[in-house]
Amino acid sequence: MNPAAALREQFIRWALRVRPPEESPITLGQRRVYVLPTRAGLGYAAALLTMLIGSINYNLSLGYVLTFLLAGLGVVAILHSFRNLVRLKVSRGRTPPVFAGEHVAFHLVLASDVERQALRLWLPDGENTTVDIAANDSADACLRLPATRRGWLALPRVGIETTWPLGMIRAWAYCAPDLRCLVYPKPATKAPPLPWGAGEHGGRRAGGQGNDDFAGLRGHQPADPPRHVAWKTAARQGEDAPLLTKQFDGAATARIWLDWHDAPGEDTEARLSVLTRWALDAHAAGLDWGLRLPERSFAPASGEEHLQAALTALALHGQA
Repeated sequence: MNPAAALREQFIRWALRVRPPEESPITLGQRRVYVLPTRAGLGYAAALLTMLIGSINYNLSLGYVLTFLLAGLGVVAILHSFRNLVRLKVSRGRTPPVFAGEHVAFHLVLASDVERQALRLWLPDGENTTVDIAANDSADACLRLPATRRGWLALPRVGIETTWPLGMIRAWAYCAPDLRCLVYPKPATKAPPLPWGAGEHGGRRAGGQGNDDFAGLRGHQPADPPRHVAWKTAARQGEDAPLLTKQFDGAATARIWLDWHDAPGEDTEARLSVLTRWALDAHAAGLDWGLRLPERSFAPASGEEHLQAALTALALHGQA
């Protein structure tokens, strides 16, 4: 890190005033808001200085009036820019889990008792967004950040700034909300079929996909067992026709186990990627499925809660 970047980072840490992460809600007090002129503001100040020198040199009374009038406008702009940011409240919002390779959407809730215009929020290595807040209202600000690996991804330091109303003054502050997102392993793009050899038949589920009585056909899904594919129908319809899967009525439900030792892969991440794909396929097929990992296992079940619990275990595998 070069000296300029190191000095800037040291200033940002000092400007936070607290040790991150911060508990919600975060209120930006007066000591946390900083004000400096923009390039337009510096040009405005240079123009005022030129006008003042000209008025003194030529003893222009109207020149003094115009110069001090415009100088007063600059002072008012400083106050309004500072007021547009001070005492703003920042709270944590929802942050849904994502898969590795996608973008995390960190949501922050900005609340205020006065109207605020053109607040810009940004992350060091992510996107930025601009929001307006009505008086006695709140606004949702979404900041996106790429998720490169599985596990917990904490929200980095957030910068908030405004140049409202005239663009001559920049008021800014930093905050570090205690917000993080769970990143699931990236599903394998080319995974082997579900391990039906590790399954069993049994259990009861109302409205389940059993194998007692034929009930009709539906679109084929990658997780469907080959024996349930309507091969005769596909042969009659031709090569371009989509595959169909037979549906059955009954109480018997297929159960399969997704075992760590059955997942191919040269390393841990490759196996987790295959297990993630299997879990998604089994859930999409409406199967009862279980998951065996080296440190824990999940009994065969179905539903969204079961899927989320399994994906969480896969995301945090091997992490403290």
